[in-house]
Amino acid sequence: MSPLALLHAWLAALIVAGSGLAIVDQPERFAPGIASTNHSEVRLTISPDGKTALWFSRNRPGGPGNHDIWMSRRTDGGWGAAVPVSFNSPGRDFDPAFSADGRHVYFSSDRPGGLGGDDIYRVAVTASGFGSPEPLGPMVNSSAKEWAPMLAPDGKTLLFSSDRAGGQGKQDLYIARRNKNRFAPAEPLPGALNTAADEFDVTFLADGRTIVFSRAADLRTDRIDLFAALPKAGRYPVGTKLDGVNGDKDSYGPMLDWSSPNMLIFSAERPGSGGMDLYRVRYRLEP
Repeated sequence: MSPLALLHAWLAALIVAGSGLAIVDQPERFAPGIASTNHSEVRLTISPDGKTALWFSRNRPGGPGNHDIWMSRRTDGGWGAAVPVSFNSPGRDFDPAFSADGRHVYFSSDRPGGLGGDDIYRVAVTASGFGSPEPLGPMVNSSAKEWAPMLAPDGKTLLFSSDRAGGQGKQDLYIARRNKNRFAPAEPLPGALNTAADEFDVTFLADGRTIVFSRAADLRTDRIDLFAALPKAGRYPVGTKLDGVNGDKDSYGPMLDWSSPNMLIFSAERPGSGGMDLYRVRYRLEP
């Protein structure tokens, strides 16, 4: 077998030790020139019907704030021109995530009316676009910063990060159990995953158990990488680095692709890019 063939075979089944997760093939840049541009684009989420893509940018001109959520609609001709969503505010709006049924989008915002820094909101998806955002309230939000909400595939658990008091470090991962439209008080993700480092930007995979998340010793100054973890007896281990997707620079913003649940979405800075771009890669969960 040639060296190139050996490399392809390695890439075709890169199993992340201890996580039961295998990265398959190489990541592909999403919608170049439309979603992935010379600006910084982060945390892509795709609706279950595959027709709507949302992401946020912290420096793309044309929105009302300094962090805005953008949208592209898919037609037979491909992905259409990107436009800011109707529920952006003059402040920071970021980390969008469709629910598995496509009926809501969860996101973070520092708009007026919240409990503190960045709070988690939910907005209904309607026939004409989107409804009015509603905060998730004090069971989920705090006076600190809540980021990267993601509702599990079964709709029963909200996963997010927060730097609230009582955590292990800076940003830590939290869960809040959902019963119909109400959430129980948020609690730290059980196990050893939260550390003195920053753990943030998290997604469930299709099994509703395996998670992919971002970690940096200090996200303000150190490189950010993606990690994966599979719980044992309901508790998450510290996690294993995802060598199949991490590069020489930052990788974060993971999200399950609801339109193709065997695809993992993430954001990364790669050579020749204009900053953070959006990528999709196929994965497989090992028994």
